Amino acid sequence: MESVVSELEGALLRNPDPFSYFMLVAFEASGLIRFALLLILWPVIRLLELCGMSNYGLKLAIFVATVGLRVSEIESVARAVLPKFYMDDVDMEAWRVFSSYEKRVVVTKTPRVMVEMFVKEHLRADHVVGSELVVNRFGLATGLIEEGGDSVSGRIGELFGDDQPCMGLGRAESRSSFLSMCKEKSYPPFFNHQKKDYKLLRPLPVIFHDGRLVKRPTPSTAILILLWIPLGILLATIRILIGLILPMWAIPYVSRIFGAKVIVNGKPPPPPAATNCNSGVLFVCTHRTLMDPVVLSHVLQRRVPAVTYSISRISEILSPIPTVRLTRIRHVDAEKIKRVLSKGDLVVCPEGTTCREPFLLRFSALFAELTDRIVPVAMNYRVGFFHATTARGWKGLDPIFFCMNPRLVYEVTFLNQLPHEATCSSGKSPQDVANYVQRLLAATLGFECTNFTRKDKYRTLAGNDGIVAYSAKC
Repeated sequence: MESVVSELEGALLRNPDPFSYFMLVAFEASGLIRFALLLILWPVIRLLELCGMSNYGLKLAIFVATVGLRVSEIESVARAVLPKFYMDDVDMEAWRVFSSYEKRVVVTKTPRVMVEMFVKEHLRADHVVGSELVVNRFGLATGLIEEGGDSVSGRIGELFGDDQPCMGLGRAESRSSFLSMCKEKSYPPFFNHQKKDYKLLRPLPVIFHDGRLVKRPTPSTAILILLWIPLGILLATIRILIGLILPMWAIPYVSRIFGAKVIVNGKPPPPPAATNCNSGVLFVCTHRTLMDPVVLSHVLQRRVPAVTYSISRISEILSPIPTVRLTRIRHVDAEKIKRVLSKGDLVVCPEGTTCREPFLLRFSALFAELTDRIVPVAMNYRVGFFHATTARGWKGLDPIFFCMNPRLVYEVTFLNQLPHEATCSSGKSPQDVANYVQRLLAATLGFECTNFTRKDKYRTLAGNDGIVAYSAKC
């Protein structure tokens, strides 16, 4: 069996410095105080590295980032937050070499718990060799790592027995001891490697991830975030007040002054009063953030109600549009939606939860059963610092974090109302109609359709029955 052993930092990942990943653990598992403290100590960590004591700098970063945290919380961050940032940093040439071997081992200088889920689920490694956090009897990390025991070479020797790894991937300057055990060695850039029978073209994509930060917090980015937060809170307050106080027609113009921009494509349908129909239009939207229905109402310049599932009470209070809370009991929700549609337009996001990556989750078919007046609306957004919606933490902060971004750009694309032959009235099944709308919206945005549901997302983020593959709808 052909085998490969690779360093993670500096080989499979382009960046050899794991500091920003410790910053992510500090921010997502603890908060701003630990995040700021670790940033303050970064010059000390860097000085230790320059003095040839990088091991002490690494131990200091591990201590500050993890001491006092529950290991379960570190595991949660490693499962729900870190994979997205690791994936963005993957060296695809190194990955192609790594994936072409049958047995794959990854060596990391960070605690194993931080990387194991990513390298096994997304890079398809068989084993991870890294340091182990010391945990007390209460399940809290002490910030220390286990000393003594087998070296990296010794642990790799145990994995391979009398066999030598066929290939070692690592940085030439790292002088990793395990590289001397390999029959061949390769260093960046890896594109000159001669092995061409690549079996896997790309790592398993990250579809579901969580956390507040949009960008990986390198020291310079982390400084910008900390300096911006006081201004961001003030800006969020102003933006929220604008949405609550001003009339709908004025909001797009005033919001632009405070860095919010909406790009509209297509022609929205006229308001219910301008038509002779007995029911309103059902706007079927992609679900990127909790602000999708609010932005749509601003574009339409009228307060269109939106159905909701699990937003916080604070989000409902701050919402400038009416909300209709559903129960997830099918017949009850159907009656609620019919009742609102009989009075006017309604917004629904049939994915049932947000998805940040360029994928669409499976659409619930309930909307297709209730009306034929369906207008698909493709929505996407761009922000700089903070994500608007998270599954972890206090969801009441979702609208505040969204409005704290320096610039907000939303793109809203109205598609044509579904023709009669594409609705249930023509004999099509509700699921066929839902799949058709999903494909229309995915094609408009350049996204991929999946069969994943809201339950799949939360199972993945919670670590239950993690998803290791995704399937596209035809």
